[in-house]
Amino acid sequence: MLVLGIDSSTQSTKALVVDADSGEVVAEAKASHPDGTEVDPKAWWDAAQSAIGEAVARAPGRIEAVSVGGQQHGMVALDDQGEVVRDALLWNDTRSAPQADELTARHGAKELAARTGSVPVASFTITKLAWLAHNEPQHADRVAQVLLPHDWVSWQLAGRPERTWTDHGDASGTGYYSPTTGEWLPDLLTDAMAGRTPAVPEVLAPNARAGQAALPGIEGATIGVGTGDNMAAALGLGLKPGDVAVSLGTSGAVFAPAEQASADETGTVAGFCDATGRYLPLVCTLNAARVLTSTAQVLDTDLEGLSRLALSAEPGAGGLSLLPYLEGERTPNLPEATGTLTGLTGANMTPQNLARAAVEGMLCGMADAIEALRDTGAEVRRVLLIGGAARSEAVQGIAPSLFGVDVDVPDPAEYVALGAAKQAAWACSGAATPPEWEVAGTRRAVGDDTSGRAVRAAYSRARNQVHGI
Repeated sequence: MLVLGIDSSTQSTKALVVDADSGEVVAEAKASHPDGTEVDPKAWWDAAQSAIGEAVARAPGRIEAVSVGGQQHGMVALDDQGEVVRDALLWNDTRSAPQADELTARHGAKELAARTGSVPVASFTITKLAWLAHNEPQHADRVAQVLLPHDWVSWQLAGRPERTWTDHGDASGTGYYSPTTGEWLPDLLTDAMAGRTPAVPEVLAPNARAGQAALPGIEGATIGVGTGDNMAAALGLGLKPGDVAVSLGTSGAVFAPAEQASADETGTVAGFCDATGRYLPLVCTLNAARVLTSTAQVLDTDLEGLSRLALSAEPGAGGLSLLPYLEGERTPNLPEATGTLTGLTGANMTPQNLARAAVEGMLCGMADAIEALRDTGAEVRRVLLIGGAARSEAVQGIAPSLFGVDVDVPDPAEYVALGAAKQAAWACSGAATPPEWEVAGTRRAVGDDTSGRAVRAAYSRARNQVHGI
């Protein structure tokens, strides 16, 4: 049986045709999305049709099921005719930071964490809706329903039926959903929208058959419920207790499966649900792979060249510490921050040390995220390192000493799309649990982490000096 997994991410749509028995990818395709932090959702649908059409044309048989993993938090506001009211505000749009502060001040961080699992920051859907109500009331008045990006793409796949749906994982990232009860919190939604209460999609079980595809080439295929990108990646990796995933893409995400819901009133850990009926506490940063690409550009090299430079420098980069908040930051919550390089001297201002500081700075943020998960009770036995930046030899070599545990580097793959494909296979099978697919990769042992502790201490001092935290 062949299934189709879709990853509708910030930058592109990836489509994988997968053998449901083995997990082998038998065809794939990709189509780009426009840049920016607000996007017309029709661009996602154009890309999805292109990628799906190309992948299906290469497939060796009929597609039986399809599911969508999508970027979390994005605000897709529809009117009463199902048309988009305004361009979607994406997770990385930080304009709603003031509204996040206002919501937290009004309801209290402890109360919001207890009810929603998280303290809202500018990434969350609820803050974007509050921004809309405050800054574009004429648009807010037209909003009849709010969907998340994966909901909207799934709805298009089904031919825009009367019913819309979502899953527990992506719903738990809105800021108006309870992970513990599995119910929407309309009072919080109404409060954010200044008295308006738009409709929300039905929340389905993770292995539900949500509908049937209407798109030419996959007509009649079962549509799985879909999920958020981090939840899909966790499913694609087959995370078990003791596993922590560190994803180094456009953003950085650190997450681990859990049996109990978390409620971190500091706001560091978001208490999400996963795509299997469990929970997925998660820490997210706005800056990950872009730290390396930006530094490589400054040094007039590519990512391989940056890696070589970084590995030729000593741990600690000669005293340089980079706070890599190039686009503001979500964790720690510093939406207006910029990057800071500290400790510069005439002796240490070398390309090698700058490259090393960039890698160490990015990874120190991830190490802090791992510690935050530990503080919520998460068990950390190993780290699985994924995402574009995980392919860097310097990242792979430096990460174990900074994380303090062994690091597994799965073979490069589209794990969000693989997780969506696994969910599609699960929906078709009717089984109690999702299929088990092998994940191949290599292990980097931790060795002596003395230098890693020193690097993290220097990073912590620099952050305190610049931002007081």
